[in-house]
Amino acid sequence: MNKRVISLIFGASLLGLIASSQAGGGDVVVDQNSIDSTNTINTPPYLKASKWADSVLNSLTADERIGQLFMVAAYSNKGASHSKAIEKLIKDYKIGGLIFMQGGPLRQAHLQNKYQAMAKTPLLIAMDAEWGVAMRLDSTEKFPRQMTLGAIQNDSLIYAMGEEVAQQFNLMGMHVNFAPVVDVNNNRNNPVINSRSFGEDRDNVARKGIAYMHGMQDHHVLANAKHFPGHGDTNSDSHETLPVIKHNRSRLDSIELYPFRKMIDAGLGSMMIAHLYIPSLDSTKNLASTLSKPIVTDLLRREMGFEGIVFTDALNMKGVSAFYEPGEVNVKALLAGNDMLLFAADVPTAITKIKAAIKVGEITQEEIDQRCLKLLKAKAWVGLDRYQPVATKGLVEALNSNQSQLINAQLVEASLTLLRNKHQLLPLQRLDTLKIASLVIGDKVNNQFQQTLNKYTKVDCFAVDRDLKKESAASLKAKLKNYNLIIVSLHHTHTSPRGNFGVRNAAMKLIRELSTEKKVIADVFASPYSLSKFSGAEHLDGLIVSYEDNELAKDRSAQLIFGGVAASGKLPVTASNHFKVGDGIEMEKATRLKYTIPEEVGIEASWLQKIDSIALNGVKNKAYPGCQVLVAKEGKVIYQKSFGHHTYEGKRVVKNSDIYDLASITKIVASTSSLMRLKDEGKVNLDLNLCDYLPEMVDTTDYINMNLRAMLAHQAGLVSWIPFYTKTLHKGQPRFELYSLVESDIYSNRVAEKFYMNKHYVDTMYARILNTSVNGKKKYRYSDLGYYFFHKIIEKQGGVALNQYVDSVFYRPLGLQTMGYHPRKRHQLDVIVPTEYDMIFRKQLIHGDVHDPGAAMLGGVGGHAGVFSNANDLAVMMQLFLNKGSYGGNQYIQQATIKEFTRCQYCKDDNRRGAGFDKPVHGKGGPTCECVSYESFGHSGFTGTIAWADPNEQVVYVFLSNRIYPDAENWKLIKMDIRTNIQQVIYDAIEKSKVKVLSQR
Repeated sequence: MNKRVISLIFGASLLGLIASSQAGGGDVVVDQNSIDSTNTINTPPYLKASKWADSVLNSLTADERIGQLFMVAAYSNKGASHSKAIEKLIKDYKIGGLIFMQGGPLRQAHLQNKYQAMAKTPLLIAMDAEWGVAMRLDSTEKFPRQMTLGAIQNDSLIYAMGEEVAQQFNLMGMHVNFAPVVDVNNNRNNPVINSRSFGEDRDNVARKGIAYMHGMQDHHVLANAKHFPGHGDTNSDSHETLPVIKHNRSRLDSIELYPFRKMIDAGLGSMMIAHLYIPSLDSTKNLASTLSKPIVTDLLRREMGFEGIVFTDALNMKGVSAFYEPGEVNVKALLAGNDMLLFAADVPTAITKIKAAIKVGEITQEEIDQRCLKLLKAKAWVGLDRYQPVATKGLVEALNSNQSQLINAQLVEASLTLLRNKHQLLPLQRLDTLKIASLVIGDKVNNQFQQTLNKYTKVDCFAVDRDLKKESAASLKAKLKNYNLIIVSLHHTHTSPRGNFGVRNAAMKLIRELSTEKKVIADVFASPYSLSKFSGAEHLDGLIVSYEDNELAKDRSAQLIFGGVAASGKLPVTASNHFKVGDGIEMEKATRLKYTIPEEVGIEASWLQKIDSIALNGVKNKAYPGCQVLVAKEGKVIYQKSFGHHTYEGKRVVKNSDIYDLASITKIVASTSSLMRLKDEGKVNLDLNLCDYLPEMVDTTDYINMNLRAMLAHQAGLVSWIPFYTKTLHKGQPRFELYSLVESDIYSNRVAEKFYMNKHYVDTMYARILNTSVNGKKKYRYSDLGYYFFHKIIEKQGGVALNQYVDSVFYRPLGLQTMGYHPRKRHQLDVIVPTEYDMIFRKQLIHGDVHDPGAAMLGGVGGHAGVFSNANDLAVMMQLFLNKGSYGGNQYIQQATIKEFTRCQYCKDDNRRGAGFDKPVHGKGGPTCECVSYESFGHSGFTGTIAWADPNEQVVYVFLSNRIYPDAENWKLIKMDIRTNIQQVIYDAIEKSKVKVLSQR
C-alpha cells in the first residue's frame, strides 16, 4: 500500500472515506456514499489558536492589518516595471498575498523568493490552478479539466489529483488554489464555466469537489470552492458583464447551493464569491453577489455556517468594477463580509477608502483585526510561520514527476466514455476480418492517436482539415471505399459553446454519410456538449467521448478501441436527446497489451534506466549495431526502446517498428504454437512418434519411433545441426544445377538476393537427415533437426503451408503487422534490419532473407527459423502464452495445453527444456539471469535475440539485435551477458517495488 493510499484512508479530514489499494496499479477504491455520511459541519483546519498569528497581529499597525486583506496579481512573464510595482505594494502597503498568473516555474520561483524576502509578514501565495499549475505555468504537467473529471466513477482518483496539485503547490511555495469549481453546469451555453465544472449532477459535483478539496488540504494547501452561490446556469461571462440568475430560493437550495453546503460540512478552507446578480437573494439593482451582505454574511456566514476565508472574485472584472469607482468596490466587498480582496485595481486608493469607512463607523477596526487574524492563522497552517524559500534546483523535473504522469494517465483513462457499441464491436476482435482506416479530422496524419492504433494492428492513416477544404468528401470516400471499418477522430476543438465547440458541420456530414455505407467508430476529442448537433451519432457502430484533445487522451482512447484499457466513464452532462447524464457503456477489463509507464505497476522509471546504459554499452563495444528492448508486466508494456543503428555505418537509426530476424525464436512462435493448436484440435499427440504422422518418410529408418515430446525437449538423440549448404558448393562456389540467379518454377526457393535454389533439393536435405544416425543414449542435446519434421507434420495436419498456417491461425487474427515469414514480401527493405555478410555460402549481405542457411534453402520457411518480427509483436505472442492461450478476448490455445508445453519435460534427466520452450537453469548458466522463476519459459535466437515470459511475476521480456552483423563470429553479446544483465535490472526493479510496498504498510 503506497503513501497515497495511506493518506486517503487515514487523512484526518476525510470524514471516514474508506479506501483500499488495488493490486499493482496504485489506484484506490472509495465508498462513494461515505462522503455524504455526516451532517456535522467541520471547522476549517487552520482556525485553532496560533501563538504565531497572535504575535504577528500584535506587531502590525492598523494600516498594515488592512494591507493584509489585499491579494494582488503577479506575473512572471512581465517586465521590470511590473516587478517594481509589486515590490512597492509589498514594502509600502504590506499587502497580504499574491495571486500568480502566467509565466514559468523557475521565473516565478525566483520572483517569489525575492518578494517574500522583502515582506514584513510572509505573503500568502495563490494561483488559479483548476487543472494544476499548468493552467498558469509553462513546462508543467497539465491535469484534465473538471468536465473530464466529472466522467470518472472512482472519486479517489480525484483525491489523488488533489494530492498531486498540492505537491506542485508545495514545491512552488504556494498556499491557496482557487479550485475546485463546484458550480453545477446545467446550461450548455454557459460561456465561462462549462468545461470547468464537474457537470450537471449536483451529487457528482459535490463528491468530486470534496475529494479534490481533501487531496489538497490533507497536504496543507487551502482549497477554494467557487463561484458561490453558483455560476453554472448563466449565458454571460462575469469577466465582461454582470450575469443574472433568475431562479427562486427553492431552486437555488436544491441545485446551486447544494455542493457548497456539502463542502462546508466537509471542512472547506476558503470560498470565492462570484460576480452575479441574483434577485431572489438580493434585489438591489446591479449589485453583484460579491458586494451583497445578504449573500456573503447572512446566507454564507450565518445560515450556512461557513467560518473559513472568503475571497472575492477578481475585483477588476466588469461584472463588478463597471458600477463603482476604484477603491469603493473594495469597501463594499468588506462590508458584505468578504475577508480577502482579490485583484484590487488600486490598492492605495482602496486602503484610503477603507480607513475612511472605519472612521465613519461603516466597519470597525475590530472587524478588520478579526479578518486579519484569520488570514494569519491560515498562513501559519500552510507553513509560513516556518517560511523557507522555494528550492529551484530540479524544480521543473519535480513538478513533472512520474507519479504526476501516472495520476494524469489514470484520470484520462478513467474518463473515457463509450456511448455506442453496436453488436459489441469494441474492443475490436477478429482483426484478420477487418481492413481498417483511421480518418483524422482537424489534426495531422500519423498523430498520437494513429500511432497508438498501429501498435495493435495495421491501420491505414488519412487526415483532413476540419472543413474538408483541401479535399472533397467525395474523393475522400473514394479513398476509403475498400475499408470495412473507419475510425474517425475529431480534433482541434475548443471548450467554448460558440461555434459548436469547434466541431464543423462538414465533418459531421461526412461521418453521417460514411456510417450509412460501412462500420464507423467516432472518437470525439471535444466537449460532450458537441454531440448536441451531431445528428446521427446514435446510429454509429461505436462512439467514444474523449473530452480533451491532448496526446494522453489520444493514446489512451486508441488503446480503448483495441482493449488495451477498459471503459468506465459516464457522461457528466446531458449531451443531447440521445445521450443523457450518466450514460456510458462499461468494458470491465483490458484484453490486450496496455502501453503505460512503470509506475502503474509500482516500479519507478529510474529503476529501469540501467537498461539504457547496458544496451548502449553493447552498441559502443560493437556487440551489435542496434537493438530493441521491451518489458511488459501484468499485461502492461512499461519499457519499450530502441538503440543504435541497423548497421555500424550508422545510416538508419533503429525504430520500435523495425523488424529483426528472430532465428530460433521461430521454434516457439511458429512450430510450437502450431503444434499446441493442432493438439487442441486432436490432430497432434506428443506421446506419439514420427511414424504416426510421417510413415512414408520414416518407416524404414532409425527415426521410425522417434517421440514428438522428446524431439521438442531435445532429447530424441538428434545431432545438433547439419550444414546442408556445404554439399551444394563446388570449390566454394554454388553448383549451377542447384542454383539460379533468376526465379523460375524449378528454382523457386529464394535463398538470398538473386539466388534461388532448385525446389526439389529439399528432398535431398530430408534424406540427409534420415541418413544421419540417432544417438541411442537419448540425452539432452540441442538440435534444430526435429523442427524439419515438425514443419512437415504441421503442414500435413494443418492442411496448408507452415507460413500460411501460422499467419491465418495466429498472426493475422492477433493483428501482428511485422511477425511472419518472408518479410520482403510484406515490408519495405529499409525497415528490415540486415544480419550477416555471408561470404561462405551466399556471398552477400543477408538483408530481408532468413539468416539460417537451412531455412533459407527451404525457401525461407523453416520450422526452426525464418520468422521476422519487431519486439512489440513478439511481446504479443509471449503475452498470449502468459495468458494461458488467451488474447484480445479469444482463446487461441487451451490453458491445459499451454501448461503442458511450458513445463519441464525431463527434469529427472537433468534436461531443463519444456516442449519447444526453453526453461531456466539456476547455478549452471543458461539463457536467463538466475532471478527468473522455474515456471518461466521462452527462447533465444542465434542472431542475438531472446523472448521470455514469467508467470510468477507476470513479466514478458524481449531483446532483439543483429549481433551477427557483419560477422556471425561476433560473440560479444554473450560474453558481455547483455541480455541476462538487462533481465537482472528488470527483476531488481520488481524486488525494489516489493520492498517499497512493505515499507509503506
